[in-house]
Amino acid sequence: MELIIVGSIGYDDLETPEASGSDVIGGSAVHSSISAAFHLPKLPGLPSRVGIMGPIGDDFQDYDLEMMEHKGIDITGIVELEGKTFRWSGKYEGAMNDAETISTEVNVLANYLPNVPESWTIPEIIFCANMHPSSQVSVLEQCNGAKISVMDTFMLWIETEFETLSLALRKVDIAIINEEEACKIAKEDTITKAARKIMSGESLHGGEIAGKGPRGLIIKRGGAGVLAYMPCGIIALPSYPTTKIIDPTGCGDSFAGAFLANIVGTSGIMEDREILRNALAHATVTASFTIGGLGSSNLISLERGKYHARVDEYRRIVGLQ
Repeated sequence: MELIIVGSIGYDDLETPEASGSDVIGGSAVHSSISAAFHLPKLPGLPSRVGIMGPIGDDFQDYDLEMMEHKGIDITGIVELEGKTFRWSGKYEGAMNDAETISTEVNVLANYLPNVPESWTIPEIIFCANMHPSSQVSVLEQCNGAKISVMDTFMLWIETEFETLSLALRKVDIAIINEEEACKIAKEDTITKAARKIMSGESLHGGEIAGKGPRGLIIKRGGAGVLAYMPCGIIALPSYPTTKIIDPTGCGDSFAGAFLANIVGTSGIMEDREILRNALAHATVTASFTIGGLGSSNLISLERGKYHARVDEYRRIVGLQ
């Protein structure tokens, strides 16, 4: 398997100034795997290149599983547990920079013990999308033969599971987090100081004596773009200037899925500035489509012609060949 994505699979109830909906398929693993599969399409007669892992309840709809398979995602790693599927209800107002969480029903995700299929234990890339840090550590230990390991996190885990989160951050090559999360982890107000302290291990539990943090840190800044701190240097890109802003839910996850799909098959990625810039450009444009629809709807229906036209436009904006 080229890319394995582990995380939450669920249903969202969403309300924004532009749209609303109930029982919208969502979750960190869903958004990122649909995004990744768009960039790593399944080839006729060959296995899927993207695999998804996570728990669902007995209320999960068959047509949503069929949708993921239709997108070329291997759903072998999805396990059905007794109980209800993970659910999140959120509301956005104004500029939609932050979501107001109305309710979170962890449900089957609370009892999920990830068990990576034996044939998946040596992937090219393993991505631990947002889930409990102890589950992330378990997956990383099961897939310790992966060429590149990557993780995301969530403010809740920073505030309640910092020690285990620190252990996970020390196990990965790259962490993909947002600006608020980076500053919270490092207890810093500026991104550059926060990045240095996370990567050195200074701001993690146990400090530098316990070991360094991730070798690479990608900080998502919403409308302000992205900053990537990598061994080859710092890379900065703006967001795509879209005027169609419907729902930010899943933008960060689709960003991560697109970025990882575009570094599959590369070597020396941490040192290759041009490959990283190209992957970040694709991630940025993919996220710009996600925000233009409710939940994952725009990703699911994304047309390649429309996507490539926007990518070409964005590359001209940022000076990429």
